[in-house]
Amino acid sequence: MDASEEIRRLTDELLYHAEKYYTEDAPEISDFEYDEKMRRLRKLEAEYPELALPESPTGRIGGKILEGFTPVTHEYPMESLNDVFSFDELREFDRRVRSAAENATYVAEHKIDGLSVSLTYENGVFVSGATRGDGVTGEDVTENLRTVRTIPLRLKGDFPPRLVVRGEVYMKESSFAELNSKREESGEPVFANPRNAAAGSLRQLDSSVAAERKLDIFVFNVQNSAELNMTSHSASLEKLASWGFTVSPDYRVCGSIEAAIEYISALGDSRGDLGYGIDGAVVKVNELDIRRKLGSTAKAPRWAAAYKYPPEEKKTRLLDIVVQVGRTGVLTPNAVLEPVRLAGTTVSRATLHNQGNIDAKDIRIGDTVTVRKAGEIIPEVVGADKSLRTGGEKSWHMPSRCPSCGGEVFPDDGGAAYRCISSSCPAQLARSVIHFASRDAMDIEGLGPAIVGALLENRLVSSPADLFGLKAGDISALEGMGERSAAKLLAAVENSKKNPLSRLLTALGIRQVGQKAAAVLAEEFGNIDAIASASTERLAEIRDVGPVTAKYITEWFSLDSSRQLIERLKACGVNTVQEHTERGTLFSGMTFVLTGTLPTMTRTEASALIEANGGKISGSVSKKTSVVVAGEDAGSKLAKAQSLGIEIIGEEELLRRCKG
Repeated sequence: MDASEEIRRLTDELLYHAEKYYTEDAPEISDFEYDEKMRRLRKLEAEYPELALPESPTGRIGGKILEGFTPVTHEYPMESLNDVFSFDELREFDRRVRSAAENATYVAEHKIDGLSVSLTYENGVFVSGATRGDGVTGEDVTENLRTVRTIPLRLKGDFPPRLVVRGEVYMKESSFAELNSKREESGEPVFANPRNAAAGSLRQLDSSVAAERKLDIFVFNVQNSAELNMTSHSASLEKLASWGFTVSPDYRVCGSIEAAIEYISALGDSRGDLGYGIDGAVVKVNELDIRRKLGSTAKAPRWAAAYKYPPEEKKTRLLDIVVQVGRTGVLTPNAVLEPVRLAGTTVSRATLHNQGNIDAKDIRIGDTVTVRKAGEIIPEVVGADKSLRTGGEKSWHMPSRCPSCGGEVFPDDGGAAYRCISSSCPAQLARSVIHFASRDAMDIEGLGPAIVGALLENRLVSSPADLFGLKAGDISALEGMGERSAAKLLAAVENSKKNPLSRLLTALGIRQVGQKAAAVLAEEFGNIDAIASASTERLAEIRDVGPVTAKYITEWFSLDSSRQLIERLKACGVNTVQEHTERGTLFSGMTFVLTGTLPTMTRTEASALIEANGGKISGSVSKKTSVVVAGEDAGSKLAKAQSLGIEIIGEEELLRRCKG
């Protein structure tokens, strides 16, 4: 079989099995078999990029870096809907419809809380997609939409030569919880709700980020239905499902507005159990000829209305206020409540956000409080019913000491938030160690979240400094590890001791001290003791530092736990001095990307060599990349470099060029 035939066969098989897995929930092959087929297709496409098909499932993986989003003028305007907030308003909507068409019926369906997009198909193949924008002009997000597993890349059945559909991209509550957990663990800000997470994911310039976010879609409209001679909305939904789309779930054809109201009431009672967010229900005229007769206003169609559910609120008693220390050290007060059923789940805890919120609402322990779910997801306390107070209620104030480690608590963000910055705080330990070992910090290869978790669970590490005292037997005894893995990890730990001071400063996790500020501090002071003894005023004078970061630096070094950590690192042989070296100009103006395992050098060593010769290091391949240095088991970065025609070299060639 030649390459063209094999690429076609693999593409067909992967598209079929992806639909079975993601749309029908009925997989026919194992994940391993699927991954093997995908790996083979990627290899073939890298060797023969001209043979790759437009609907290739390798696009699901992402990796394309965009300079920005191109504006798109919608061929079919993406109208918004008129909102109604009561059943009487729905009945008034019905009277207006029936004054023009007495025989109208309705389709009632979920109003998914996500981001509206249009998808265009030519000859059954997905060719482009755009956000709604203002309804007339959106943004081209085709590459990111390709990563959404429930968007068919190729239609099935008797599809039309051209099709434009509209759908809502959303994030399941389980995916949202997983995403926020990972972001919190890595010290990144969490998303407020699934809708914000979905919208932010779809507008990532790096499509591989969108691919990681596990987005989904419900398709609910055929935009060019008139050209396809469709007669009803319900029939169009059936057609969409037959072509391979996941359509608007559990819709109902209703002969009257009262039947639609009954549907909306039942949906409201069960919306907490759906597994995804809805912010209402939509009632649409089913007959497309009646829709055309009713027409639209300047802003919205006259044939549809969106019923918006009010946030469900319940009263219960506030039993206590406890402080949770997040993985970034932020102290968050949480209400302990008498359990209450709310939006489909039993709620016994709710966020109080911060001290300022508690003070502004005068919330006290013992109060009868009103609770609701913010964005239908996160329970929050709205306020207290002061008329029910007995006099036994107690005011509450944020503790001055961290409840997890006893360390001093510092206010930030104008005093709205309080934070523990101790490097030995147990609540922050996992994040601290993961960050310490990360690629941009000490770059301890092989020490990822899973291994860190195992080390903490077995009480082998209680501080980043403990990494340098690990024994081979400690590591090889962990699940999934052996003598060879232990030896490799210990070698990486030992090698990290030689890192320049700038990497250590990044690894310490001082607020706002990233790679750039760390490099400037290391060059300016030359050793860690000089930085630790510098005044806030002195630090604030340095470029890329400034007064806020200077304050965070002096606060961190003022802690006993920080000073003890530095002394322990010194005792372990970790470098705390910056060697001043003049940079060469060999690679001036060039950007390098490293991928795979090099024969003799670590990525840290190779990066340092390139930077010493005036080059820059990037983590992703784009048109701006000058050279890719590839080693063994190089993955998607290598394939992308090949497709873009970027120069690819190995370690040997890199060393040869550096030697002149």
